[in-house]
Amino acid sequence: MPNLSETTKIPAPIDQVWPLLCDPVVVASCIPGAELSPDSKEGMWKGAIKVKFGPTVATFKGEASLNFDNGAKTCKIQGRGIDGRGASRALASGLMTATGDAETTLQIDGEFNVTGPLETFANAGGVHVARALLAEFSQNLAAKVASSDAVSEDATPEQGSNSSSLKTTSKQAAAELNAISLFFKTLRSMIVGFFSRKG
Repeated sequence: MPNLSETTKIPAPIDQVWPLLCDPVVVASCIPGAELSPDSKEGMWKGAIKVKFGPTVATFKGEASLNFDNGAKTCKIQGRGIDGRGASRALASGLMTATGDAETTLQIDGEFNVTGPLETFANAGGVHVARALLAEFSQNLAAKVASSDAVSEDATPEQGSNSSSLKTTSKQAAAELNAISLFFKTLRSMIVGFFSRKG
């Protein structure tokens, strides 16, 4: 079962970042290819995510339980999913920890397991895909914090409504671009990892 231990930094105060991390709707909007189901319930969230394993694109539909500790600023995650064709299944568990002051550091520790036709791709490149997704997530969340600050400081109520619709359009376009660039970031991560092991 592949293990994942990654750290990423978000250039924003933890007091601004943590409330967003506690909102699954916001989190999903920052992950390329992810969407939440409208029938999600508190503590148990249903959704789907598209993940590229080599030449194969899989859409996993599933659910995840989220257990937040606001005092420690941690979240325990348990998730499971099945791809659209029903041939591959995924299980994942992990702990997210947020630390910092003016800048927020996210530490993700966990493990995942994929069975079925995608197992080989997941074992070989799953960590690199997760790393690329985390980098995209950090950038998108930082942009969301910055745009929220700009709207709250500069916009009137009427302007805020227009600005919100503009941001939504911009976010959708960015999500498409990020999804396309994800493959290249994954490939770069795999190449760097290969030469690091060689050295």
